[in-house]
Amino acid sequence: MKEKIVIAGAGHAAGQVVATLRQKKHEGEIVLIGEEHWLPYQRPPLSKKFLAGEMPAERLFVKPPSFYEDPRITVKLDTTVEAIDCKKKTLRLSPRETVQYHKLVLALGSRVRRLPSLPGADLAGIHYLRNVRDVQAIQGDMQEGRNLVIIGAGYIGLEVAAVASGCGLNVTVVEMQDRVMKRVVAPQVSEFYQKEHRAQGVELRLKTGLKGFSGNGRVRSVQLSDGTEIPADLVVIGIGIVPNSELAAAAGLEVENGIVVDDRCRTSDGDIYAVGDCTFHPSAVMGCSIRLESVQNALEQARTAAANLCGEDLHYDQVPWFWSDQYDLKLQIAGVAQGYDSAIVRGARHERSFSCVYLNEGRILAVDAVNTPRDFLQAKKLIADRAVMDLGRLADSTIELKDLVV
Repeated sequence: MKEKIVIAGAGHAAGQVVATLRQKKHEGEIVLIGEEHWLPYQRPPLSKKFLAGEMPAERLFVKPPSFYEDPRITVKLDTTVEAIDCKKKTLRLSPRETVQYHKLVLALGSRVRRLPSLPGADLAGIHYLRNVRDVQAIQGDMQEGRNLVIIGAGYIGLEVAAVASGCGLNVTVVEMQDRVMKRVVAPQVSEFYQKEHRAQGVELRLKTGLKGFSGNGRVRSVQLSDGTEIPADLVVIGIGIVPNSELAAAAGLEVENGIVVDDRCRTSDGDIYAVGDCTFHPSAVMGCSIRLESVQNALEQARTAAANLCGEDLHYDQVPWFWSDQYDLKLQIAGVAQGYDSAIVRGARHERSFSCVYLNEGRILAVDAVNTPRDFLQAKKLIADRAVMDLGRLADSTIELKDLVV
């Protein structure tokens, strides 16, 4: 097919769309438009190996620069899509330019959730972490012996804490909830990670809000809701992300907690697809529509959209999975622990190798696997099969998970 495909966004998902289109021998023009100066790159290492200085920037790329040296591929970086005209099938770009499309893929991603207006929130030394430049700015402030305060005890906050403590900084994590990663893991898993971080010298201030920041041009302390003030040479804020769906909404596309797509990644306009963090999509596994902040989801949706753009009829129906690296602990999550009525731990937490199985009326919903890749791999198939587990023996980690189906 020789249709012109334009991809708005140049993140991980966008890079995968281009790669799959080339793999499937798409003959038409491909235009990739991105706001950043960088070709599509991986985001997960940003708060892990790249922040730690263990991965050079060039290894972040989804594909090397030479991959895009194809006469059918046009790359426009440092460029913003300002508007979509669905009737004329055009995009208005900044600076002044118009691009026409036959098919459009919205790979708009997400942006960091910012703090509400607080005293001192604009001081130098206060960082968010979403892209390469953010990490480079944080690295410039990360010096041994300095005081780092992290706002938010989700994946990003705790990964940054692990890297920073390993670099010799004094790290304090401030979290409004009563435990870390409360939105995504059971109390047993939160308790384990709290002990691990404290053992590494990280101070956790749980059930604590934020009042503001103080300093003369640069942050010097953080003021907490309990009246205390803690020293800070730098601050990293990790309080979640927000889908970039405003462009789609302004164009008249259906939007609900993201850009609404079907299981082929099509939006409410049949010539426009959407992939990645910005989408609200149906999940047969979960029996509802969800929005996922997941590399796996972004890549699989990108492959699905590209295949359908090439004339195939591919449906997206994957078990969600995620991961987080903190110290020498690899947390691998299969499924989504939404609506569980029991959480059973397999293995010994003190041995730093265990899993937590989430169930509803005996049916497996999700598994958090800490240094237990076998449980993680087996769980993905069991979740897809909607397997009912033997609750009486599930805690016995000497029995493989796949052998506990009833």
